[in-house]
Parts: sequence; structure tokens; C-alpha cells
Amino acid sequence: MGGALTTIGFDADDTLWHNERYFALSHDRFAALLAEHSERDHLMTRLLEAERRNLPHYGYGIKGFTLSMIETAIEVTEGKVPAEVINDLLAAGREMLAHPIELLPHVEEVLQSLQGRYRLIVVTKGDLLDQERKLAQSGLRDLFDAVEIVSHKTEAAYRRIFKHHGEGAAQGLMVGNSLASDVRPMLDAGGWGVYVPHDLTWAMEHAEPPTNSPRFAEIEDLSGLSETLDRIRSG
Repeated sequence: MGGALTTIGFDADDTLWHNERYFALSHDRFAALLAEHSERDHLMTRLLEAERRNLPHYGYGIKGFTLSMIETAIEVTEGKVPAEVINDLLAAGREMLAHPIELLPHVEEVLQSLQGRYRLIVVTKGDLLDQERKLAQSGLRDLFDAVEIVSHKTEAAYRRIFKHHGEGAAQGLMVGNSLASDVRPMLDAGGWGVYVPHDLTWAMEHAEPPTNSPRFAEIEDLSGLSETLDRIRSG
């Protein structure tokens, strides 16, 4: 099936740089602001429900998350949430949109080692302006041949991206920390999927690992990617 591997896609948030830690800090802030109205576990459940409900309207990213926090605050206080709490939640969202970029281990050295040997693509979803900002501030942009910022990571999206930037999904590989978004749909498209677990991963990105797929691999961090590529070439 397919041919020689030619194109590698990389997820951005929590694959190339830290991201979910800033959501975790905002969760703490949210829980503290509404502590007198709701226990933390109940509040987090309600927030996740709001995020799921709002995804079709707001998409992925910090802006949708901020609106979901405000919506949940209104719900749990039965419409009595103080204006200063709303203001604090808006401030939390703005701070998240300005957070510094901290690369994950081995990212730059691995990308440099692959440059010129494969076509390298960033494939990320979320808010366009925020993702562009993070990529620019990461210092990694020149290591990639292309950038794709999409609304959803689906089998069809991967087929389109890897056809446009390579020889098709069958000769492509996707690397990321989400089984649901980075691995499973890429496997469904006929490509390779490499899972790089992150300590903090959003609940909606969880899925069962497709361990029965011959095109699935899991590595501890990006330093293990070279060995995986060697196995693919020799296989």
C-alpha cells in the first residue's frame, strides 16, 4: 500500500510547544472565581458540556473556551454572576492569547534533522490569528514547507492536505498528541499516525489507541521519531 514516505505533518499545540498548561491555569482561576457557587468537579463538568455544545459555533481555540467559561458562569449562578467575574474571565482569555511559547523537548533538533529529507507541514486546528502568532513566535516557521490551519482534523482534511503537499496520505505521516485528531483520522486516510503523549490533553482529544493498525506507532517524545522513520523505511 502506498510507497516511500515523503511527507510528515506535525500537530502544533502540545506537540511542538506547550499549550494545555495555560488552559489548566485558567481552569484553576475559573474554579476560584466561582467557588462559592459550585464545587470544582461539577463546574468542570458543566464547562466541558458547554465546550462540546459550542464547538459547532465557535470552533476550537481560546476564544471559544473563554465564551464557554462565561456561559457556564451564567448558568451555575442562575444569571447572577457579578460583572467583575465576567471581566476576570475575559482577562484570563486575553492572557492566554498572549502566553509565551515554550518548545517541547527535542523539537527543533528533530525538525532540523528532517528538513530536506521530507516535506514538513504544520497541521493544526484552532483560531487562525492565535495559531499564526504561536508559529511566528516559536522560531520554527522556516523549518516547515507548508502550514495548514484547519477547522477540523478529519480523514477528508488529511487526504486533501497530503495530496496538495505530497503524493497523497498513503505516503504521509502525521505526528501529534491527540489520538482522536492526529492519529485515527490519518490512519483512516491511509497514512501513518505517530502518537506522542502529553501529560495534559483535553478530554475531547482522548480516544483508544489503534494498536491493531500496522501504521500506528507511539513514541515517548519527538526524539523517538527517527527510529520510527527508520522502521518504516526498512519495512
